[in-house]
Amino acid sequence: MITLVGLPGSGKSTVGRQLGRRLQLPFFDSDAVIEERIGCSIRDYFAREGEDAFRDVEQAVLADLGASPDPMVLATGGGIVLREANRLCLRRSGTVVYLRSTPEELARRLRHDTQRPLLQGVDPLTRLRDLYAARDPLYREVAGFTIDSARRSVAMMVGTVLMQLELSGFNTGEPPPDDIP
Repeated sequence: MITLVGLPGSGKSTVGRQLGRRLQLPFFDSDAVIEERIGCSIRDYFAREGEDAFRDVEQAVLADLGASPDPMVLATGGGIVLREANRLCLRRSGTVVYLRSTPEELARRLRHDTQRPLLQGVDPLTRLRDLYAARDPLYREVAGFTIDSARRSVAMMVGTVLMQLELSGFNTGEPPPDDIP
């Protein structure tokens, strides 16, 4: 399993979807799987049941996906690393890629977003700075490698992930460049 972690807006879902296509692997977005399981939006569930209940569902979904023997690409929610059990599952389930962006870049990308519960009703830049301070060490703890996603195109990020996977010994299925015999 190739898992993408990072703060909200770092490009996990977009890059993950393209990476899955390039590697011809199924792509899953843990937030979409959670919404399917709970039968409503994460925002509504979060408001109704609270963060702890949401994190319980998130942990169960990650455990289910991580237990699959089939290769896949997984984009996770930004807070997946908050629980030790999730960090352990991520490290055991394959390669973890941290898509790192600065809080300032993320605030620019997310300035019109109304769906992320942790960014509503507060100054998003301040909230993103707080999230970054708390989560960056946890993302680094689980990541096999880190890619700076600020101001990079999706194609550039996918290419960088593929290159890093290949360098780490992961068979990407991509043909070698023409100049390599």
